[in-house]
Amino acid sequence: MMKCLSVFALVSLFAVIQPVAMAETTPADLASTADTIARKYMLVDTHIDVPERLNENWEDVSEATKKGEFDYPRAVKGGLNVPFMSIYTPAESEAEGTSYQLANNLIDSVEALVGRAPGKFVIVTTPGEAEMAMKKGLIGLAMGMENGSPLDGKLENVAFFRNRGISYITLTHALSNQISDSSYDEHHQWDGLSPFGKEVVLEMNRLGVMVDISHVSDEAFWQVLEISEVPVIASHSSPRYFTPGFERNMSDEMIKALADKGGVIQINFGSSFLTPEANAWFEKMDEARDAFMEANGVKQDSPEVIQFGKSYREANPLPYATMEDVVAAFQHVIELVGVEHVGIGSDFDGVGDSLPVGMKDVSNYPNLIAALLKLEYSVEDIAMIMGGNLMRVWQAAEAHALEGAAGSEVAAH
Repeated sequence: MMKCLSVFALVSLFAVIQPVAMAETTPADLASTADTIARKYMLVDTHIDVPERLNENWEDVSEATKKGEFDYPRAVKGGLNVPFMSIYTPAESEAEGTSYQLANNLIDSVEALVGRAPGKFVIVTTPGEAEMAMKKGLIGLAMGMENGSPLDGKLENVAFFRNRGISYITLTHALSNQISDSSYDEHHQWDGLSPFGKEVVLEMNRLGVMVDISHVSDEAFWQVLEISEVPVIASHSSPRYFTPGFERNMSDEMIKALADKGGVIQINFGSSFLTPEANAWFEKMDEARDAFMEANGVKQDSPEVIQFGKSYREANPLPYATMEDVVAAFQHVIELVGVEHVGIGSDFDGVGDSLPVGMKDVSNYPNLIAALLKLEYSVEDIAMIMGGNLMRVWQAAEAHALEGAAGSEVAAH
């Protein structure tokens, strides 16, 4: 797992990997070169739902596991250095008053994983810690909070969760919350951000917590860009160009504005985020499931609905996205705004059985690298996509917080 170089030390790799003439390159050559690049450069994935997965069905992911899309051996094989563990709280937890407790429990579980396997994992909370973990041959577990509801309406909880290791906060999730309207919720109670949400964005800026606009409504997105003093991220979203009308993805106009602000969109690998066919399949499946639930008076997590879902999939197979579809999402962003504003936010362990052919778990990142090489992207460009772009935004958030703290200290004297 030891890697010799950070993503910012590009020059040395060119002594190892010479420019590749793609017309003369075999698939085996591409795969070998992709593996070498994956080992040499920092690979960051900003959204992996391991904590929720283990909370429901515990396995020891420091060893090979039978289930899921992440474990240590597969992460090593794929070259993954910094997976952001998603501290996810469902929308209903806010109404139930359980989101704060659940978030802390999930953070505890990440700490416990590191405690069980300190020779494999380490928690990282800054870009510098991420680079140090890579130099030591450890997988750096960063944490992002998916859904801001654990803040419980208290601004001081931004600092509390920052101190617990949270490096970004996705402002909302499936329903509008105390912070922001949701792209999934037809009821936009705030017409964007709430007054508290606007305070939260600035407090996140002050403390160096990256602002994540995945899941927010379009109105909220534009308000975040206006308010935030630093670049922001979309931790697990894809271009709406391929899924017209799917507000959860980002329009071309939004991607351009995100890039103008210096931000980055981290591509979600779920098939429904990548192709209109898969997106339409999920819409039809959801409609059929909802009709079944209403007709039978059962809830979504009931055994009857779970069986309905299995039967539906058997009768109506999901049209999985392909590796070409994955690469097309990256290409679209690059053509719009340049290679500096796109990265990886897979949503592994979070999108169920909907991942593309050739991108089924964390061991498969080299497949993406090989596909980019085949299209004659440079090693430098690929390194930016793998993690360099995200690291730049993370560093900007940290630098802004440090500058603010230094200014406050000077003013105090």
